[in-house]
Amino acid sequence: MTTSADPGKPPFDAVLCDIDGVIRFFDHRGIALLEHAAGLPEGGAAQAAFGPGIAEQLVLGALTREQWAQAIAGRLRADGVPAGPAAELATAFTRVPARADAAVVDLLRRARQRCTVLLVSNATVWLDEDLAALGLAGLADGVVNSARVGAAKPDPRIYRFAADQARVSPGRCLFVDDRPENVEAARRLGMTGLLYREPADLQRALGPLLDPAPTPDPL
Repeated sequence: MTTSADPGKPPFDAVLCDIDGVIRFFDHRGIALLEHAAGLPEGGAAQAAFGPGIAEQLVLGALTREQWAQAIAGRLRADGVPAGPAAELATAFTRVPARADAAVVDLLRRARQRCTVLLVSNATVWLDEDLAALGLAGLADGVVNSARVGAAKPDPRIYRFAADQARVSPGRCLFVDDRPENVEAARRLGMTGLLYREPADLQRALGPLLDPAPTPDPL
């Protein structure tokens, strides 16, 4: 962990945090039921949705939600799924329900009192709409979305763009992600990288930035 020579200064000037797998989690139980009905193994829809030629276009902003659904349905039909179930499954996959991890949201809000917080995500052109639906529109100081930037993690350009947006050097950034390859790319640029697995990981990394959590008033 990078620390500052000044004991009164926070160890980071910016926190760059991934969204999916850290803050946002999807509920695929309904998708699993549709996959079973269509004769697909669990995870078959995800393989179609993020397969070669689709994932790249999606996270670089080349697909609308409707175009993504059409691409998924086409891939499913190529795998032998009838047109009707393929279309139903594809549409459902592009609108799967999600939740935000309250513990992570609270940690980021507390960290934001001491430093800049940016969300850095390989995401879709409708990410802002999704964040608003989850009540997260004001969680961070900004959002660096691959679909808007035109570069996706682990491309170093998106990391540099995020550091520039935070107005700090890479060496003063804490980068948080659940994918090892994305964390390693950040470290190669001089950032402190945190491979996220659970909220306790983030709490330890942010510890020097966090004021004590407020305690409830006694009854």
